[in-house]
Amino acid sequence: MSSVYRADHVGSFLRPTELLETRKAGAGNVREIEDRHILRVLNRQKEIGLDAFTDGEFRRTNFMSDFTDAVEGFDFGDAVQRKWNEEKKEGAGAAVSSINGIVTSALKQRQPLTGREVPFMREHAPGPIKITLPSATQFPAISFKYGITDKVYRDPYAMLEAVTAIMAEDIRGLATSGISYLQIDAPRYSYYLDPKWTAWMEKELRVDPAEMLAASLKADNACFAAARHPDVTLAIHLCRGNNRSHWYAEGGYDAIAERFFHELAVDRFLLEYDDERSGNFEPLRLMPQGKTVVLGLVSSKRPELERKGDLLRRIDEAAKHLPLEQLAVSPQCGFASTMEGNLLTEDQQWAKLQLVADVAREVWG
Repeated sequence: MSSVYRADHVGSFLRPTELLETRKAGAGNVREIEDRHILRVLNRQKEIGLDAFTDGEFRRTNFMSDFTDAVEGFDFGDAVQRKWNEEKKEGAGAAVSSINGIVTSALKQRQPLTGREVPFMREHAPGPIKITLPSATQFPAISFKYGITDKVYRDPYAMLEAVTAIMAEDIRGLATSGISYLQIDAPRYSYYLDPKWTAWMEKELRVDPAEMLAASLKADNACFAAARHPDVTLAIHLCRGNNRSHWYAEGGYDAIAERFFHELAVDRFLLEYDDERSGNFEPLRLMPQGKTVVLGLVSSKRPELERKGDLLRRIDEAAKHLPLEQLAVSPQCGFASTMEGNLLTEDQQWAKLQLVADVAREVWG
């Protein structure tokens, strides 16, 4: 039976300078520093009043490195290039990490995906444990390169099947490990919202977008089926890119809402809604009963703190399309999808999370 988490967050937090510098230097005490700062952010989440607890993804270099660290077959020396857009002028010139390795050999899992995270969280989390994983659909778009990957997997569909098989088998065990909340991060669905990216799929990935959408839904559902457990809430998060306060896609949910909402076997959809790039709330009318939409109204990209009154007004607008009991609130994405993090301070991050918790209490009690 899924739980209701009204004050939610996507998972990653800004890394402290000490951790970034230690990791960059290759020092041997990284685990000790990770542990200390994870305990600190667990305590902050409790103080703020958030409903589920993550380790901030502090043990990862980016939101999907738990997979690429655990699975052989990726080469990070030859990434697929992608154009990012600055969130605002102050962000121009900020370095944007390359986080996508190319698959150059058969994928083979060598260690549990979250084996470094779950045991510590089971021992120290002060409440429900939330674990995030990248969607299997993330990898064909960024890790398949013609002339290289197709020597191993004939096309992006075959690679998607291979990633899904590894992911689903790992998730099967994760669901019984003591976690309460599993979230799959699936930014590639944003390609179907933005005409320039559907065109890119046809030209560069050489797939039919409609066929790839069907294959993507099937892949994620295979993972959710493996994760389905009476004590675990299942969620999917969709954003339009989040790297050093940059983004790459735009467009409302209209193009995929009906299939996305109805076909995915999840309890919660964490949806980006922090500005006009996300469209309006009208697609929420297509959400079936029994599923929750977490409104990502607070920006993790911009340092300015939103006004509570504005968030309350926007929740009221969303409630015109979906009953209030099917809604929750969160930031629109993580604060550090890559370990370098977005262009704001830790104090600004915690102020935004406090606002999320305060709004949730005011709206839902």
